[in-house]
Amino acid sequence: MSRPEIIKNLKSKHPNLNKSQLELVIDTFFQSIEDALKEKKTIFIRGFGTFFIREIKEKYSARNPRNGNLVYVPKKNKIRFRASKKFKELINQ
Repeated sequence: MSRPEIIKNLKSKHPNLNKSQLELVIDTFFQSIEDALKEKKTIFIRGFGTFFIREIKEKYSARNPRNGNLVYVPKKNKIRFRASKKFKELINQ
């Protein structure tokens, strides 16, 4: 589902809000998630899941699959998501 589809869906459920208000709500929601992840905080959304940062260690002996040369891979942060038990049950019905 894309951003415009989310706005359209919210507009059908809340017709008293205009499009710009809905865009502001969505932008604020996602911006707050971005800001928390930049600060390496964990985000818990009850009934949906958890977003968290996982640090991937650096690798000194990784290989380039094309030519087999050794390459250095620096450490980096990855965003991970763990679905809640309730969300998993809903998806697997």
